[in-house]
Amino acid sequence: MSPARKKAVRGRSPVAPRLPDPAPLLPPEPRDTGASATWQAFVASATRARTEWPSREHSVVSAEDLELTMGILVAAVRSQLDGAVPVLDGVPPFVPARRVLERVRRAFLEETDRDPGGATAASILEVIRAIEATQERLDLDAAQRFVSRLASFDAQQLVVEMAHDMRSPLGSILILAERLRAGAGGELPPVQQRQLGLIYSAAFGLSALAGDVIELARGGTTLMDVQPTPFAVSDVLQSIADILRPMAEEKRLTMQWGGLAADVRMGHPAALNRVLLNLATNAIKFTNAGVVDVRARDLDRVRVEFSVTDTGRGIPDYVMTHLFEAFRQRQMPGDYAFSSAGLGLSICQKLVRAMGGELLVETELERGTKFSFVLELPQPERL
Repeated sequence: MSPARKKAVRGRSPVAPRLPDPAPLLPPEPRDTGASATWQAFVASATRARTEWPSREHSVVSAEDLELTMGILVAAVRSQLDGAVPVLDGVPPFVPARRVLERVRRAFLEETDRDPGGATAASILEVIRAIEATQERLDLDAAQRFVSRLASFDAQQLVVEMAHDMRSPLGSILILAERLRAGAGGELPPVQQRQLGLIYSAAFGLSALAGDVIELARGGTTLMDVQPTPFAVSDVLQSIADILRPMAEEKRLTMQWGGLAADVRMGHPAALNRVLLNLATNAIKFTNAGVVDVRARDLDRVRVEFSVTDTGRGIPDYVMTHLFEAFRQRQMPGDYAFSSAGLGLSICQKLVRAMGGELLVETELERGTKFSFVLELPQPERL
């Protein structure tokens, strides 16, 4: 084993010594003068990149972890040049190793462009290839670690953490888009209003997907209010219309709405909103021409039927048997694309059942689909 390999292996130990400089990790310099000059330029670039890394107050990477990572990466590039298999599993878990190596690559190109010294074009190209090969191996190792964690006992927690991480920046996008649409930055022409509407709808869809992941992990019914509360059905329908109108306009679809004569009811508005929004979003997604109809209809003084009907592609029989499964597989014949990995419909079904109903579906290929459910929503007693 070369000196570079020995040092990198020791880097895997939790008590690995602090590495003051990448140079001690390096094997003897190449005999070729041009290659030797190129390698020295690479080492100098690694040192420069380490020195110029954002300071501790701007980075979560400690100086010790950065030095250890830099030494391992330099040794890995050297191994690639020597035709050996690089060792990268000693990199601390929270260090963005690929980004560190990319900084080294940029510094190396700047260094050799500014003052090539005795470096030859061929040797510079070899180092660049070795860097890229090391970056590819970093990507592969990261993917393997991710898959290993997904297969472990804490896979659900990992997915929930990722969903939480998605919701924060998406929330910022939603707030900014809404403020711009409201004129916070000045009056906008209609085309930019429409574009902002699409940005808002797309960000809302991603945020809803992240919410679906979190809600599924909690059982899928956590949006249920503890007790029924008075609400206006028209308010629920209007909030959905405001979100989905830009998406429908972009696809040139007609949106139709139908409310109730007795609008104020006792129920669970948050859960109802989530179900109808998910169903209507799917309807728009899978309808290329025609109409999407969202409707509430009185059956009697208490019971209300809610429905979302579209003139889209319909749902094939082989899909129907798996329609309400969460994280369902797409390894079935045909090109039917599921929405949100099945999370949305799975949660819709759970929420509708928690509200005392049953989510039903009627569909015909190339003619459309109708989702419907009936809830008991009594009118509030007047005092």
